[in-house]
Amino acid sequence: MAKLDPKRIDAFLKDPGDTRVVLLHGDDAGLVRERAALLARNVTGGDDLSIADIPREGAKDTALLSSEAATRPLLGGRRAVRVREATDAFTNAAKAALDGPGPGVVIMEGPELQARSKLRSLLEGSPKAAVIACWRERGAELAGSAKRILEELGVSADGPAIDWLVQNQGEDRLLLRRELEKLALYVGPGNRATEEDVLAVVGEANTLSLDEALNAAFAGDVAGADRALAAAVADGAVPVQIIRAALRHTQRLLDASMSVADGMSPGDALGALRPPVFFRSRPIMERALRNWRQPALQAVANALLEAERRTKTTGMPDKAVARQAVLAIAQRGAARR
Repeated sequence: MAKLDPKRIDAFLKDPGDTRVVLLHGDDAGLVRERAALLARNVTGGDDLSIADIPREGAKDTALLSSEAATRPLLGGRRAVRVREATDAFTNAAKAALDGPGPGVVIMEGPELQARSKLRSLLEGSPKAAVIACWRERGAELAGSAKRILEELGVSADGPAIDWLVQNQGEDRLLLRRELEKLALYVGPGNRATEEDVLAVVGEANTLSLDEALNAAFAGDVAGADRALAAAVADGAVPVQIIRAALRHTQRLLDASMSVADGMSPGDALGALRPPVFFRSRPIMERALRNWRQPALQAVANALLEAERRTKTTGMPDKAVARQAVLAIAQRGAARR
């Protein structure tokens, strides 16, 4: 089976067949953990006593995975052997598990492993193994996952509420699930969450302060942008988050400005954006769209990309770089107002 096609992942997690070793790896640790936990439940029939957790030090014992997988649970069924920090150090142990006896399944969770990784190469080349890549979901794919998770939790949500979540809660599956669990508890089983519900429960202070800072910046309110940005930092916003949020905001204005250039009104251009603009931000973004044209917005986007590069390569204080980038937008906005 080896490298698994994304379309087959859901079916495989429900029933891995006679696969002996499964490697889940990628840049979304939350998605890796979620899929590994689901697979373990399905393998063991929900029996937590049939799950064996192997620490990182277990890589030193080549026969450990094989012997654990061969151990039959007291109440019957299959055993799941979970390796939470799978690296190339487990290559020999994984090879022994592939060749070993027993009905158990070894589930290995790792970070993004390159194609030259010994562990990944071994498992991708084996018909007794499956390798599942877990990359961060975006856009419609992430929105679909949010809807499915809410359905599992027994609630539903309005489209704009899902759109706000996708736009503002980042791409880490584990963090998204935690926020959705809080939302489901708040609205109650069988009920439907609205945008107001999402803001009341999930709308973290740093995200809301960032939105306020960026709206103020594009409106040319230098002092307001600086106050909101300081609040966002105090609530936990980090420099790269600030710069990327500013990039997303700029790109959305740029997309809308292209529609305006094609003859749309600013209101209709904002209404056509996906995910939709949060209703409270519509008036101020519409004013920004009337004041900013494509060349100026493109220049802002280029400056933000350069700011992100400086935070990674120049050794400059990243908080100062992020603050300077946002205030530069505000100063340009003031000049255009």
